[in-house]
Amino acid sequence: MEYTATLLSLMAFPDIDPVIFAIGPVQVRWYGLAYVIGILLGWRYARKLVENEKLWPASGPRMTALDIDDFLLWATVGIVAGGRIGYILFYDFAAVSANPVRALEIWNGGMSFHGGLLGTLVAMLLFAHKRSIPVFNLFDVVCAVVPVGLLFGRLANFINSELWGKLTDVPWAFVFPTGGPFPRHPTQLYEAALEGLLLLSVLAWLIYRRQALKHRGLVAGSFVTGYALSRIFVEFFREPDIQIGYLAGGWLTMGMVLSLPMLAVGLWAVATAKSRA
Repeated sequence: MEYTATLLSLMAFPDIDPVIFAIGPVQVRWYGLAYVIGILLGWRYARKLVENEKLWPASGPRMTALDIDDFLLWATVGIVAGGRIGYILFYDFAAVSANPVRALEIWNGGMSFHGGLLGTLVAMLLFAHKRSIPVFNLFDVVCAVVPVGLLFGRLANFINSELWGKLTDVPWAFVFPTGGPFPRHPTQLYEAALEGLLLLSVLAWLIYRRQALKHRGLVAGSFVTGYALSRIFVEFFREPDIQIGYLAGGWLTMGMVLSLPMLAVGLWAVATAKSRA
């Protein structure tokens, strides 16, 4: 075991600069670009879902591609504001209380998915009310495209050498520049595969093969359930945030705690979807 760990510790982390390019003091980072690409690709996919009337019940989606265009700004504000506020409240409150300027330093800790989800939820509720859109119709469209953003976001976490996993001797381990001299689980890639590629594929199958958009809340519930299960699973391999550590038992993490209510809500949405048809 010790010999294997020593051998694997020679594996090099890909030498990718987190900064794509800089113009004077302005830096363009992979992390920011990932958000932009994820939001834009998600927007294009959402438009196609809304425009395909065959996917919807006889009453239609009750929203237009123009509504999706307008919601893009609302979603962006919800993701960014909610993600940053969520990270501060869930993971970094003490440090920000001591130094409020740190709240603006998104490179210190970054964003919280659970916070971004809450921010987007508020944006969806307000937008659906303003445009008289059935709220579960909007939930379903937005949740169908969220895995696109998750895929690019987790890949950016990998490039940034952050949110890595526990020490391991699996052959696909990496020695992260910020994670010490020994190999670790690339949990960012685990999440990109599960929350991104796999969940996107499952939701697309439900939409195009099982006509899931004809049952309000089924796609949204499936996404929330799938994300919660994926996140809880990966948390067993992921190193907890150093400022929090394990919450109990040497295994329970904040990510697990925040995902459990999501799991309950997701299962409820799936179980009650047919009653909303």
